Amino acid sequence: MSAPETGTRGELGANLRADGTCTFGVWAPATPSLTLELLPRQPDAPSRLIELERDGASFYAEVSDVLDGDLYWLVFPDGHRRADPRSRRQPFGVHGPSAVVDLTRLQPAAAGEGATLTWKPAPLADWVIYELHVGTFTPGGTFDGVIGALDYLRDDLGVSAIELMPLSPFPGERNWGYDGVAPFAVQESYGGPAGLARLVDAAHRHGLAVILDVVYNHLGPEGNYLRDFGPYFTKKHHTPWGEGINFDDVDAEPVRAYFRDNALQWIERFGVDALRLDAVQMIQDESPKHIVAEIAEVVHAAGGKVIAESDLNDPMIVRPAAAGGYGLDAQWSDDLHHALHAILTHGREGYYEDYGQASDVATALSQGFVYDGSRHSSFRGEAYGKSTEGIPIERHVVCLQNHDQIGNRATGDRIAALTNLEAAKVGAAVILLSPGIPLLFMGEEYAARQPFLYFTSHSDPALAKAVRRGRKAEFAAFEWKGEVPDPQANETFERSVLHLDERVQRGHRGIFELYRALLELRSQHPALRGTGRRERTRVRAEDDAEIVILERWSHDGSQRLLAIYSLGRSRPRVRLPLPQGPWARLLDTTDPAFEGFGGRAPETLQPDPGGYVELDLPPTAAWIYQRG
Repeated sequence: MSAPETGTRGELGANLRADGTCTFGVWAPATPSLTLELLPRQPDAPSRLIELERDGASFYAEVSDVLDGDLYWLVFPDGHRRADPRSRRQPFGVHGPSAVVDLTRLQPAAAGEGATLTWKPAPLADWVIYELHVGTFTPGGTFDGVIGALDYLRDDLGVSAIELMPLSPFPGERNWGYDGVAPFAVQESYGGPAGLARLVDAAHRHGLAVILDVVYNHLGPEGNYLRDFGPYFTKKHHTPWGEGINFDDVDAEPVRAYFRDNALQWIERFGVDALRLDAVQMIQDESPKHIVAEIAEVVHAAGGKVIAESDLNDPMIVRPAAAGGYGLDAQWSDDLHHALHAILTHGREGYYEDYGQASDVATALSQGFVYDGSRHSSFRGEAYGKSTEGIPIERHVVCLQNHDQIGNRATGDRIAALTNLEAAKVGAAVILLSPGIPLLFMGEEYAARQPFLYFTSHSDPALAKAVRRGRKAEFAAFEWKGEVPDPQANETFERSVLHLDERVQRGHRGIFELYRALLELRSQHPALRGTGRRERTRVRAEDDAEIVILERWSHDGSQRLLAIYSLGRSRPRVRLPLPQGPWARLLDTTDPAFEGFGGRAPETLQPDPGGYVELDLPPTAAWIYQRG
């Protein structure tokens, strides 16, 4: 593995100075020469051609009279043009030229002015995350549209952080973002880098942290020209998307620096508070220090947080670096979602065949993982996972719905469409009162009618055909018999666009009011806040009755909360051991205030002399009580 070749002439990429000069730097060991072509500002003017000077494996130039927004190409000896690998803006899409970006004009987030100077988010353990897709969250599909909804998210609903699905440029104007290329740039149709900077600052002014979903396990297939410049990919590793990114082969260090610098850009230049790393199990690296650990290290040094997605159930991701882990702050944990989905919908297709008992829900609530290496998975054909002993439970991000679990269903079904509103309500209560970090997916808070479908807008007909074919093949394991919506069709995208005003309509208003009440309870109740929650949580289940009982308490033990979850479709009569009472009712998900059918939870619970209470529970309901 060779040493980094960054030369001696400054940063890579285009870096504009206050005096109008701009340095251009490109790591390009795959070519003997490169020419910078600055496109004319006027239609009839000629381009400016500047031969870049070689310095090691990189090429540099310092050019005068450069303005914010100037377009440029990098031209290879045979005449073919490519965008800058570190392009910060692609105003004409993934196949077009790069644009110079004056970072000082990304006010105030990049320059550290205004609210950004004093902004300090709440501790990560107390975040409630709202995941959204910029293109479908509002009809306009822009950062400014999200800004217009921040009052709703913070004041009306009560979340504390927004998570943006990936923003790197992708082909066309419709995509989830995981087909992005040009990782340093921001999708132009959303508002480009200036729009993102406005959104981050506006979110901070509203008291909302910002998480950005980034993809470091692959790049999209269309518009990915990194191979022309150097060994960004390696045959040493194979992924579902082809060759792995070169994190550990010849000339890997500049590639590692590329992704470290990318992570830092979002924290330092845009003021983003945390990154969510997509599918880290697909980031293959045999180096002494894994690239994920390196990214966490540099992001932490810049004041940010790092959250990972992984399906390995491996606590190494969040174990401190000093103990041999990657040192990340939290990870998405799927087991609670899968356990809830299976018991509430009675669906057992695909990986849901491994779940379905109330005890699975209880295990996920108390430990984070159901599959911890001690249990055989029928779906995987083996035991998997590792014990979470010693790992704080608040390092697990949990959800009832997210973009994957909705959008990776053939027809993008949300939980309320798969079962009913009462089941969706009890599922919400389980997540929002859990000791993990809750994540909501846009629209779930009012049971949005719109599905979240998989959509693309590739310009390559052969690629579009392959995406359609691959999408159908994905559902073979789920035995899906219906028609899979065409990802390339504009209608597929339009069906996924939310209409937030639905929340005040009948059939949506009640569940929205429940989410508001649960979020207020989570933000105010001492038993639900702070760290050390594993030690302040007790969970048990009765599989025959399909119920889970959760008890949580404050650090000093003076404030206690009790949740009784009826997860099945029967009306169980149960005799439960009850800690010393009396317990006062706080919330009943079936209350008419939430457009429920009853509100039958007793006002108080008092154990009998033997320490038990007998209850007639309704199906799919949550009863919440407090003591102290």
